[in-house]
Amino acid sequence: MQFYTFLFALVFLTTGSLGSTMAAAQAPTSKKSEPPGREVPILGNTHIQRAADPHVPYNSVPPTSGPHLPFIANWGLSKTPIPNELQVHNLEDGGVMIQYNCKNCDAWIAQLEKLAAKYKKVIVAPYPDMKTPIALTAWGRIDTMDQPDEARIDRFINAYMGIDHHTRE
Repeated sequence: MQFYTFLFALVFLTTGSLGSTMAAAQAPTSKKSEPPGREVPILGNTHIQRAADPHVPYNSVPPTSGPHLPFIANWGLSKTPIPNELQVHNLEDGGVMIQYNCKNCDAWIAQLEKLAAKYKKVIVAPYPDMKTPIALTAWGRIDTMDQPDEARIDRFINAYMGIDHHTRE
């Protein structure tokens, strides 16, 4: 009789434990564990010689990968828009772009510039062709927002800055 009691207890504990493990495995993941931004399919990293050279169209605005020039833009602040074909190389080198399209938003721009100054491989620049006021881009990732969100921007930069995306042969 003790043997059957032991066997029943063992089956019960194993099944109960397994059920708990399966339930935990099926539980939805929290937002904190998801990578920041939205994934954008990679368009490769072909070098072109001039920004005007024909190439496949970018699949996001601003771009997150694809054909680009063989040199990079200066890190830091830019008061003028950076051509797509130039900024993509910065992303390939592990950089993050913070771009804005807003009117009368000097306070936002100052906030973005102050935030970006904490990092080495970040560029803040205007981007007049986008529909949202602010866009963060990294290689294959984009996040857009209607106003600066310092915690969200820091999380994006910390997740993607410094990751080299050059193909190794």
